[in-house]
Amino acid sequence: MGNVVVVQAGDPRRERLEREGWSVSARSFGAQLDAERLDVGRLTALVSAIDPALVFRPLGAHDVDAVLALDRLTADDYPGSVATRHEQMGRDAATPTAGRRASGAFAADGSLVAMTHVEVDRADAETDFTVVHPMHRGRGIGTALKAWSVLAFQRKGVRRFRTGGSAENVAIQRANAVLGYVQDEEWVTLAPPDSAEAATSAPR
Repeated sequence: MGNVVVVQAGDPRRERLEREGWSVSARSFGAQLDAERLDVGRLTALVSAIDPALVFRPLGAHDVDAVLALDRLTADDYPGSVATRHEQMGRDAATPTAGRRASGAFAADGSLVAMTHVEVDRADAETDFTVVHPMHRGRGIGTALKAWSVLAFQRKGVRRFRTGGSAENVAIQRANAVLGYVQDEEWVTLAPPDSAEAATSAPR
């Protein structure tokens, strides 16, 4: 994937490269939610609608082993290409800091079933990734956890929330829409002619 180029969909370089035989091998997006448009009641309802046995809370240094285990389990579950690639975390990356926060959803037995990691810079917060244990998907847990995280940051003064991901990830796009995010960026990954990336990853 070293030879691919990632540009915004409307970038003039895209047209030039496509004329030279490059092809779109993946698409990704960016979206934003401003605090002024945040529907606190709706997000609170999303959290309340989840199984009350689930506990949402910030992740700390004592959760690192659980975070690493869930990260290993879901390492191959991220769709897309180089623009949305997820690198497996080491202990340092899995340990929350002032600028990198994380929240988790815990089952009644204390196991971590979902987590979301967010980069925070004063009034701005950008979601790095959100993932749910394969056995707990399809129940709205990821959406509820992301809602819980947004509400927690909003109470601490965050005014702008950013997120993104692969255009192939329909579930996260639906979750973002429910939370109120508005998609405002589209990116394309371009692969050169005759590359393995172009041959195997071109959208159908």
